[in-house]
Amino acid sequence: MTKLVALFSLKIRQATDFASKLKKTPYYTGFLLVFWAFLRYNYPMNGKQNSLIHWFPGHMTKSLREMEGVLSVVDVVLYVLDARAPFSCLNPSFDNIVGGKPVIFVLNKSDLITPNALKQVQNKMLQEGKTVVAINSTASGASKAIMPLVEKLAKDKLEKYKAKGVKVPLRGMVIGVPNSGKSTLINNLCNKGKAVTGNKPGVTRGQQWVRATDYFELLDTPGTLYPKITDQKIGLNLAYIGSIKTEVLDTLEIAGNLAERLLEIAPNELKARYNIVIEEIENESIALEQTGDFPKTKQELMLERVALARGHIQKGGITDIEKASVALLDDFRKGRLGKVMLEQY
Repeated sequence: MTKLVALFSLKIRQATDFASKLKKTPYYTGFLLVFWAFLRYNYPMNGKQNSLIHWFPGHMTKSLREMEGVLSVVDVVLYVLDARAPFSCLNPSFDNIVGGKPVIFVLNKSDLITPNALKQVQNKMLQEGKTVVAINSTASGASKAIMPLVEKLAKDKLEKYKAKGVKVPLRGMVIGVPNSGKSTLINNLCNKGKAVTGNKPGVTRGQQWVRATDYFELLDTPGTLYPKITDQKIGLNLAYIGSIKTEVLDTLEIAGNLAERLLEIAPNELKARYNIVIEEIENESIALEQTGDFPKTKQELMLERVALARGHIQKGGITDIEKASVALLDDFRKGRLGKVMLEQY
């Protein structure tokens, strides 16, 4: 009940702040409109709360069809996963597309988790019979470990043509969810800039064949998500690592959830960067309840600490938790919080 009251208080403060900024709409009208939208979103008439994460643009459906169309000429699939949430990055839509083709699971951004966490993930995948390699595709030459695996998995084809005295090129298809680092991996394999890259989902919008070596060609495919994300934890993990466009997310809510998650799995990192201490957060929350002031959720209190640490202060000393939310997500995605593994085994 206390959490619900705190949530209402937060939304009321947000609505009030929003309404006060409206230029042509009376204060009370703006407030009512925003508050009505909040009720419709969180408590729709069917009694079910709307899904927090849902994003599957039309171009992704097209991308899946195009992948199926070229699979016949592909010798091996490079399945790129963000090492911070590798199993959340496993897209069920790819299962039918990949079929019986050999797959190399590339744990990218492996520098953003601890060696122990990386070893646990690798062991789990190896136990499942997967071929796996861990790299940081932004490091020069990091992809050298991949080519021997490609040649191993395509051994039958290579030997068949070798017996005929012919050396044929191998073809690989690179797949993965948005922002997993597919294009960066290709650039690393090519040892030069071949594919368009960017630190946001949806940069690669079409198929691109590039030549990594004289005898290895790669097809870069657009990042593709699940048609429907039913597991909320998976959806949140994908949002945290930047696989879902920020424009379709409630940034404040996502950042608040991330802050609470980090408080569980990386409290030392939160303290080091933002001076967030779990005991202080809990004590402050209790004190607000006892004084009768508007209660605040732990998420809101943590975002206020982020705002203070990053200097996001408005006139009158009010913390700007909207900017703090963006800052927290950006810090996590770019590894500024240290080595943090989202999935626990």
